[in-house]
Amino acid sequence: MKTAILIDGGFYRIVANQLWKNKVPNIRADELITYCQLHIKQSKSELYRIYYYDCPPISKKVFMPIANKTIDLSKKPLYTWATDFFTELKTKRKVSLRLGVLADSMAHYNIKPDVTKKICNGTIKVKDLTEDDFELKVEQKGVDIKIGLDIATLAYKKQVDQIILISGDSDFVPVAKFARREGIDFILDAMGRTIREDLQEHIDGLRNQIKHMYKRRLLNTKKKAK
Repeated sequence: MKTAILIDGGFYRIVANQLWKNKVPNIRADELITYCQLHIKQSKSELYRIYYYDCPPISKKVFMPIANKTIDLSKKPLYTWATDFFTELKTKRKVSLRLGVLADSMAHYNIKPDVTKKICNGTIKVKDLTEDDFELKVEQKGVDIKIGLDIATLAYKKQVDQIILISGDSDFVPVAKFARREGIDFILDAMGRTIREDLQEHIDGLRNQIKHMYKRRLLNTKKKAK
């Protein structure tokens, strides 16, 4: 049985940071491959390919309201990290990097939702805001459509028997339904996140490798201690 693993990169990076903290690019890339290999091991299948979908980091200059200055995002640590991370993935065997684009012309800074609540309930005042209370808002384009097209192609051409999608997005319900109609075993990995009922209805299983990753890390720690 051949298995293709498709990864919503923006989703994976956020959850991975929450679960296993920030990592340098090469370690995060190795971690991603290990996570996928655990899926292959559990499925007792052969890896067809890993498809990783994301957007290149934004490099333009964006105005920061509270500081009344323009920030060059190409000089931010995140820009360097993302660039190096994608470079690492390009060197991995059986990994296909699919990049969308960012609507950088609409990029802007917004006050974080939790900070907005504090302002509204009087916990803090506008004059107390700092740069850390703002987040960059920029829309991704082309990522979801690339995922959908690849799922449809893999299913229609019978290139694989199983598709594992690492994502928490319910927008993939139509293409999941299509893949299943084509006889594909469609597994979703939401990495422990709650998914909507309509997505649960149209998949063949919900599975993640978080516990196995923790066990693997624990074993590696014990080996190093010896």
